Amino acid sequence: MAAKITPRLIELTYEAALQSYWRRKALRKFLIASHISNSFILEWSEDESKRDLLDRLFQKLQTTDKGKAVIFQMARNLSEQSSFPDLRNWEDSEQKTQNAHKAVQELKLYLSLQDAEITSERERLKVQERAQAEKELVKRSLTDRAKLQQLLDAMHSRVGTQEGGYEFENWFYQSLDFCELQNRRPYKIDGRQIDGSLTHEGTTYLVELKFTKDQSGAKDIDSLKAKVNKMADNTMGIMVSISGYSSVAISEASGSKTTLIIMDASHLYLFLSGAMKFGEIISRMRRHASQTGEAYLPVSKFHA
Repeated sequence: MAAKITPRLIELTYEAALQSYWRRKALRKFLIASHISNSFILEWSEDESKRDLLDRLFQKLQTTDKGKAVIFQMARNLSEQSSFPDLRNWEDSEQKTQNAHKAVQELKLYLSLQDAEITSERERLKVQERAQAEKELVKRSLTDRAKLQQLLDAMHSRVGTQEGGYEFENWFYQSLDFCELQNRRPYKIDGRQIDGSLTHEGTTYLVELKFTKDQSGAKDIDSLKAKVNKMADNTMGIMVSISGYSSVAISEASGSKTTLIIMDASHLYLFLSGAMKFGEIISRMRRHASQTGEAYLPVSKFHA
């Protein structure tokens, strides 16, 4: 079985596990059923995300033949899934289920092709040698920070276009999924288009995304304010404008009991650099807004 453990199989197994289980309890049950030691699972602290746990687990499993056999069995078990009970009863269950189906189908196809290719012991040995040589090249997943930055960088030529706007929207929610921030993709309510929402530290934020060449202005701020004001009291708004804001827009967003946090490209690249988690950026800006009434906090003043 160790002969079949290639970097691609590890990546697909990792992604299928990540997309199939969103609740910590469900992931624990799967790991126990996969014969992961109880002592390892007990080390999972509350402040460690499931992505970080899986990073540690997969790195450890790759160091021994026994661990590689566990990866292989996990791959087989994940590929046999036809439903995803843990993905039910989320606001974006449909999207989560689609992502899980895609990940599982890719894994299943790879296993099928691999089974067809490896028809003799000699071929298995060749695969084992390639896997050993490529071990250091194994990447965490298709949505790590470096790839997210590459995707965003590639979009800059399409700023101001409808195509670019849709790409940016998809990129933003892909980033929230990477950060394991609860979110809901775009939806409509009472005829109003909502670009989506995210929930962090007990507060739900309506999201407004601007991928325009011009800075966002006061009208954009007023539009988001109107949407937020129709929601429950603990609802706030987050606007992300790739080209920044006019001084009037920043003034309109700020004030006594402001319900808005406004971000620009510099905040996105602060997250992509690894300097701060996206949730930490939201918390820092929320704290600043509570203390000063200012909806915008430049990255240069984060540690002031």
